[in-house]
Amino acid sequence: MLEKQVLEREAKNAIEWIKEYVEKTKAKGIVIGNSGGKDSATVLAMAVKAIGKERVISVAMPCFSKEADLVDAKLVADTFEVPLLRIDLSSAYQEMENEINCQIPQGLTQEAIINIKPRLRMTTLYGIAQTLGYLVIGTGNLCEAMVGYTTKWGDNSSDLNPIGNFTVEEVLAIGKMIGVPEKILQKAPSDGLDGQTDEEKMGIQYRQIEEMIETGSTEEKAKQEIIKRYQNSKHKRKTVPIYTFERENYLLKL
Repeated sequence: MLEKQVLEREAKNAIEWIKEYVEKTKAKGIVIGNSGGKDSATVLAMAVKAIGKERVISVAMPCFSKEADLVDAKLVADTFEVPLLRIDLSSAYQEMENEINCQIPQGLTQEAIINIKPRLRMTTLYGIAQTLGYLVIGTGNLCEAMVGYTTKWGDNSSDLNPIGNFTVEEVLAIGKMIGVPEKILQKAPSDGLDGQTDEEKMGIQYRQIEEMIETGSTEEKAKQEIIKRYQNSKHKRKTVPIYTFERENYLLKL
């Protein structure tokens, strides 16, 4: 974890970066998916500090979700005095799953089913953002990105992400600095998709991922799993491959 002084400086810089990015793009505000978890709560707080609560909208998007997550999302929204839109995606998700299963004899795999939810959520956020002239702000941290614990074109898609280079522990520390409720910070990290915590699903701990990032080593079994996940998820951290060949393109010279 970064030293306290360095972390405080970089958190302040990240908040200023949000402000400058919004101004540069001439966006009217920011929309954020509010899951009631530590990452989205911390980013929401950073956005409010950067551009003011009047220009931030949070969105809860339950999809056969726990009621407790909605209670936590409301706590976060109320704490920072921003609106909380509630858009239930359960029926849209179920209809999509049913329609696809009608066309694929073997039916969707469990992993494919789980990934539909974050993609529906991102579609929802962009629908709102484009309508209002807002930007979608990302909430994925560095530990998640390094092991590919994200959904391509789902929660790893956004217009800007202020915590993408901070580890889980650093996000928690920033959240504490800027007033995220302790209940949210102490909550076990979960994507809210299948009832398991992040660490249960991965079979590794965020502490171990952070150790690998900072030192290149952790417990051997976890180390091998992290390396495997890092290697297998490289495609999630790259832009889409495009076939290229030599040709004139005058627009690239502008």
